[in-house]
Amino acid sequence: MFGIFKNMFSKKDNTQMEKIIKEGAFLVDVRTPAEFAEGNVKGSTNIPLDQVASHLEKFKGKKHIIVFCRSGNRSGQAKMILEQNGFKNVTNGGTWQDVKEAIRK
Repeated sequence: MFGIFKNMFSKKDNTQMEKIIKEGAFLVDVRTPAEFAEGNVKGSTNIPLDQVASHLEKFKGKKHIIVFCRSGNRSGQAKMILEQNGFKNVTNGGTWQDVKEAIRK
């Protein structure tokens, strides 16, 4: 039981994400354009979740891809869509704030 609470409230280890960001990962915010306009990660691209499957060409040739959103749910779905289309280099970055924090380090 304690493990559940530890996972819910402990700080996420973003070491791997920080590393691939430094290597030039393609940062993709899958929130809506309105959410993106309210605040976003500098240098990120906004491809809403409902458009990921129709914009696969934008992901081709990228060494690393990090998808993220408001809570990590939509980015999990985006990761699944990309993996179902053959992409093996996709990381669910969780929230856009998590990714923004990882860039600051």
